[in-house]
Formats: sequence, C-alpha cells, structure tokens
Amino acid sequence: MSLETARAIAATVRDAGGRALIVGGWVRDQLRGHASKDLDLEIFGLPQEQLPELLMRFGRVEPVGQSFPVYKVARPGEGDIDVALPRRESKRGRGHKAFDVIGDPAMPVAEAARRRDFTINAIAWDPLTGAYEDPCDGRADLGRGILRAVDLSTFGDDSLRVLRAVQFAARFEFTVEDETRALCRSIPLDDLPAERIWGEVEKLLLQAPRPSIGLALALDLGVIDQLFPELNALVGCAQEPEWHPEGDVWIHTLMVVDQARAMNTDLARPRQVTVMLGAVCHDFGKPSTTAFVDGRIRSLDHEEAGVVPTKAFLDRLNVHSLDGYDVRGQVLGLVAQHLKPGAFFKAGNVSDGAFRRLAQKVDLELLARVARADCLGRTGAFDCSAMDWFVERARALGVEHEPPSPLLLGRHVLALGLTPGPRVGAILREVYEQQLDGTIATVEDAIERAKAIVNAG
Repeated sequence: MSLETARAIAATVRDAGGRALIVGGWVRDQLRGHASKDLDLEIFGLPQEQLPELLMRFGRVEPVGQSFPVYKVARPGEGDIDVALPRRESKRGRGHKAFDVIGDPAMPVAEAARRRDFTINAIAWDPLTGAYEDPCDGRADLGRGILRAVDLSTFGDDSLRVLRAVQFAARFEFTVEDETRALCRSIPLDDLPAERIWGEVEKLLLQAPRPSIGLALALDLGVIDQLFPELNALVGCAQEPEWHPEGDVWIHTLMVVDQARAMNTDLARPRQVTVMLGAVCHDFGKPSTTAFVDGRIRSLDHEEAGVVPTKAFLDRLNVHSLDGYDVRGQVLGLVAQHLKPGAFFKAGNVSDGAFRRLAQKVDLELLARVARADCLGRTGAFDCSAMDWFVERARALGVEHEPPSPLLLGRHVLALGLTPGPRVGAILREVYEQQLDGTIATVEDAIERAKAIVNAG
C-alpha cells in the first residue's frame, strides 16, 4: 500500500476526530534507509465500529480476527495495509494464541508502544506531520545497532520473540542488549508450532546477508539446543584439518550457509529456500560417521547418513512443497548427493548416462550450487572449478533441472498388441534405461527396441 494512501486515510481519520500513526517495521526500515512493503496503521481516538465505513472509501476492506479485528485494506495495484486500534494484551496461558486482546482507542501512544517486542519496532510516525512518537528510545537503539526488549516483564509472553531476535540480529547485523540476551536464554520454546518457527527461519535464511550471525546467536541463546538437535550435533564434531582448517562441522556449516546466501539471490523463492536448506543440512550425517582412521579424521558415507536427520529437521519445520515445488524432496537429494560434482570431476570419465541418472534424484544446477558453497565454505585456498565443469556438462545434456522425459510411452507399447499389466511397465523401464545410456535417441528407436523385446518373448 502506498504512503499516499496511508496519508489519505490519516487525513480522513483526523477529520473524524482521531489520529492515525504508521507503526512497526515500516518506520524502522525507513529510518534505516530501506524500503518496506508492509504498512501498518494504528488508529487512536475513534471507536472500532467506525473504522470499516471510514476505510471502505480507500479500497476493499476485509476484517481479520474475531475478538480483535485487524482491517486489511486492499487497492488494485497496491499491497494491503493493516489498520487496527491500539490494543491491550493479557496472557492467559502458553502458546501464541493464549492472549486476551482488547482494543482501546483512548490508549496513549506511549502505552500502545509497550506491547511491541523490541524498541526499534516501537517507533510510530505521523504521516501528516512527519513527527515521530518514540517513547522507548528506539531511534537511539537503531543508531547504536542494538536489539533491546521494550518490556522485560512481558517480553517472554510470546516465545517467538526469541527467534525474532535471532533473525533481526542477522538481517540488521545488530547485537542483542545484555538483559534482553539473558532473558532470551531463559524462555522455553516448546510452545511454538512448526509454522511459526519456520517463518522466522526462512526470514533468517533468505533476508540476512550473513545468516551465520543469526545461527551463532541461536546457539548462544540456547535456541539450537532446544529446537534443532541435528544442528546441535555439529558443534564440536571434528574434521580433517587438511580439508577443513576452519574447524568443526558447525563452523564449516555457518560458512557454507553464508556462501550459499551470497551466491543464490538470483533464484526464485522455492529454489532459493531449497539451496539454503541444503546448505544447512548438507553435513548432518557427519556426527554419526566421523571416526579416526589411520591417524586421520574420516566421515565415510556421511552424505547418505545425513538423509535421516535431514528428514527429522524438515519434519520439525513442517517443510514440504512451496508454490508447487518439491522443496523437501530436493533438499534430501542435495544432502545425499552433495559430493557428486567433485567426485564426477575427479573421476574424469563419467558417462552421460551417469549425469542423466543423477538428474532423476536431484536438480543438478542446485546440486552444483550447494557443492560450490560447500567447497568455498572453508578457510584456505581450494580449487572449486569442478562445479563449473559439472553444471556445464549437465546443461549440455539438457538435464540441469530434470532427467530426460521418456521417449517410449505406454500407448506405444499397447499399440504393439500388449494388454495393460506388469510387462508393459517392465518394457518401459528397460527402454528408458537405454535412453539414459544414450543408445536410444528418438521415439522411433524406442518403439523399435520395444518391438524387439516383445518379439523376444
């Protein structure tokens, strides 16, 4: 929603005897010099029943929520704007829904700000006068790069705020104030549903220039210990110094995640999520496979061993498909195959068929991206050109995103006089295997081969 529309709403509210302030992330981001798409208006001095009619002149109005509605105002060509009264919240149990919420149009601005999580999010701005209402000194904390709880006594009422601290610290490269940090360490997180956890994790992975800042903070605050045992197992898991001079698997993973974030901003959101999760999970198999063998640290077959803990991690976040894209399946494929680009390059004589078959298991371009991040996510100088070679081979074969479509179809086999049944499937599979090997290149070749199989009995 445009600022002009917000000003128009504010003017209408003023004429009706009230005051409209822009609140929350939009104000924070503007002060930081960043554009923000989300506009939230808080209306003071007008009763709730007056808002729908007032807002209808600015677009379609949709109330969200029952006991305390937030009105979404939508205009063609613009985003939504959320409009609500200031509200009082009282905690009545555990969980993010266990609040009693009451709108209070007479509430002072300073009191309304007290329900915010961090001071940097408790700044309001008057779109008509340009005046700031900053009762919690959020602008000073913005200038100092500090995350500070607005109210230490109520901050823990919503445990999600701990995860918000993690992603905000990474996105803005801020530090958490000491009392707030200590409070975050004391808050149990077992009441958070998977969807809310994933919402914050996704922001961390996709919006922070260096997600490692947030992951390191999550470890310090006990978030990793409480929520992500698969990540916690990486801490202290040794690696062979020749290949990983940077340290343990945890440190390596932080470096890989940052490399993946830097290299994959060009991807659409589902594929970007996939690469980032692949980077996070790629070495989940090392803790269970790492051993000292002949004086060296080895993690044999850690790729395949990482599949089970990755499934558990994705289950915990309830990650499956995103916009129709099979994120879960691809992440599992990335974990299981992340050493293949380097192995193929080192072998030197890998067949086209091997590339085509690998494309059945995972998107080869995404695999190359994760492998590159894995290679670069270390200290020291390492040759990572194998990934260029790998993706160029995949593109030359046209299998960088998916395997070849089968040339031979069921109708072709049925046309040879067979009836539907297991034998049809067996013929399709045999011919497709030869197609993957490159010995069959046309539909006509595929049909001829199927005829030969049928005639051979």
